[in-house]
Amino acid sequence: MSGGPQGPVPPEQLRELPTEGIGLVLLRQMARSPEQFNTYNLMVSANSGYAREPDSDFLIGRLSDAIAWIQSRGLIGPTGSSGSWGRMTQLGRELAVDGEALTKLFAADRLSGELDSALEAKVRLAFGSGDYETAAFTAMKEVEVAVRTASDFDNSLVGVALMRQAFARDGGPLSDEAAEPGERVATMELFAGAIGAFKNPSSHRSVDFEDATEAAEIVQLADLLLRIVRRAERRKVPKAKLRNRNSAAKR
Repeated sequence: MSGGPQGPVPPEQLRELPTEGIGLVLLRQMARSPEQFNTYNLMVSANSGYAREPDSDFLIGRLSDAIAWIQSRGLIGPTGSSGSWGRMTQLGRELAVDGEALTKLFAADRLSGELDSALEAKVRLAFGSGDYETAAFTAMKEVEVAVRTASDFDNSLVGVALMRQAFARDGGPLSDEAAEPGERVATMELFAGAIGAFKNPSSHRSVDFEDATEAAEIVQLADLLLRIVRRAERRKVPKAKLRNRNSAAKR
């Protein structure tokens, strides 16, 4: 990449854009020669190009921040030559040409932590490949399966009806008897609403499944619901042991 009289990035962009915005400007420049560019030469160009600017140190610092952001996101990598030479990674190339790629990158950040094992196995790959509709649907389907299994219901009970029976205020197998009645109802409505709104995307088009951020939030919601189900499963274990002991005593 070669810097012009104003340096690699126009000063006004360095003053106005956020760090990731400056990073995108740099990535598009790097894409002109994606297999080989030199970050040292880039900073030399910046020192020369911004020398006459009253805030030259600030501008150089902003450019340095953007380079650090690019490196931290895995958008450039080494070439095997000296340390200052680099090449664009596949993700970096996609980001340079896809106007929505930054949104997708930030959406993926939302799922950077560990998810429930069911979601890790069946959802993360779909999300990572950009199939957001499948990721969202599968995440909520896993919630439905987990609730049915934990409640010991058969496959004939599905969807909202399943949630309402599993978390029924009085006698629901997954309802928390230690919670206030209003809390038990709220939990039941939380599960029923989530499944009703998000489990079947083909019939609920109010959800924009092309939006990576929205899909990530649905997966996160599914992960939260699964945490609640896992807690309910743990509550059932002592009850089962107590029933077994009572049965044994009666015999």
